[in-house]
Amino acid sequence: MKAFKKLTAKGLVSIIPLILLPLFCPTGVQAQQFLIVDCTGANLFAYPSINAALPNATPGSFILITGPCTENVSLYGQNALNLGAYYGQTAAINGSITINNSQNVFLYGLNVTNTAGDGISVSNSRGISLNVCSSNGNAGLGLRVNGMSNVIIGASGAFSHNAGGGMNIDGQSQVGLVAWAGPVDISNNTGPGVWESGSSLFETLGATNITSNVSGPGTNPGFGIELVGGARAQVGGLFGPNTVAGNQAGGAFLQENSEISFWSIGQPNLIQGNGPVGVSAGLGSQVTFYDISGPLGAQITDHTSAGVDIYANSQVFFHGTNQVLRNGTVTDPRSAGIRMDGNSEAFLRGGQVTQNNGPGILALVNSSVDFQGVSFAGNAQGGVITCDSSSTMVSDLTQPNSTPAAGVSCRTPHSLGGRQVAKSQPAVPDWSASKAQFDKYAKVAVKH
Repeated sequence: MKAFKKLTAKGLVSIIPLILLPLFCPTGVQAQQFLIVDCTGANLFAYPSINAALPNATPGSFILITGPCTENVSLYGQNALNLGAYYGQTAAINGSITINNSQNVFLYGLNVTNTAGDGISVSNSRGISLNVCSSNGNAGLGLRVNGMSNVIIGASGAFSHNAGGGMNIDGQSQVGLVAWAGPVDISNNTGPGVWESGSSLFETLGATNITSNVSGPGTNPGFGIELVGGARAQVGGLFGPNTVAGNQAGGAFLQENSEISFWSIGQPNLIQGNGPVGVSAGLGSQVTFYDISGPLGAQITDHTSAGVDIYANSQVFFHGTNQVLRNGTVTDPRSAGIRMDGNSEAFLRGGQVTQNNGPGILALVNSSVDFQGVSFAGNAQGGVITCDSSSTMVSDLTQPNSTPAAGVSCRTPHSLGGRQVAKSQPAVPDWSASKAQFDKYAKVAVKH
């Protein structure tokens, strides 16, 4: 009550009951509280820290912060809590934010830096929304999500310059990037930009920059995206282009029955200059490059070994105006635009595989390639496709027992033509709920 009395002495209150539609309880109307925090000490009538205000928060409360605040914030068992800077402002948190066993928590405008560990951690929580938040320069990870949690990163954000990696998603959790005000930046981390395992899901609608992540000590390679253990990822170009570039170990790396789809609705996915390989998938994994609306799909360019490397019983599917350009080096005999190895399969419908050092497609060890409508211009040292004696192709270039087209060194096993690939156009994702939450916060959390 002490804080409440101080506030009423000036005619202002930190705890103001209002009859408003709550952000997270659409089925009814309830009282909302406003708890004002000023960690600078300038406002004597405010709480001096976030942790001091938390015991007084109830479902629907707004904790509005003026920073910087030096503290480790633990949100345990919270429900329908709104925590952040005033709308249009930011607040620095020198410490960590940990969210556990909570639901429907909305964070806004918080810039987190923890010199002792991870920046933001979410465990066993649902409906967590991080909006215009950053978690940069941490000694550990920028964002850790596990325990079947669900997190939305809304409007924009940054998870960069972290010593342990950008994001770690595990334990059947989901992280979705709805960067309609974008971008979300996941760059310059030591370790992967995004690491995912345990049947978890990472999704972005663009604009997302996953760039310049570098390898750290031990087993902490600097991939842009690393998926293992049945993880899944959807990388969609809707709000803006997604850029996966300059990552030291490679652009995207998949193993152990993982899946990734790069799809475009008017915005490209740029996979450029990532060490040896742009996208690598093995051990039963799958990759899709799908251009929904054209004319811009995936652009996989300027890697030193292969643009796309598929091996160990894995598959890749290209559809639409995707481009695989300028990959490989003259000194690497396994260079190619697309490299298939070890009982792997490729389906290509349309697009360009051009100007690569090495063949457009290199197929090895019982692999197969089925392509139609693909342009193969200017590939050095192998031309269109090169196969070893165990691999095959079906294409619109040659017929069995006929003279192969120029640049084709691969046998065709039958005269039945390529497989008919029927794939319906995906629907545009519905991101209206995330935007509605943001708009409600913007109307209410205004500093007067």
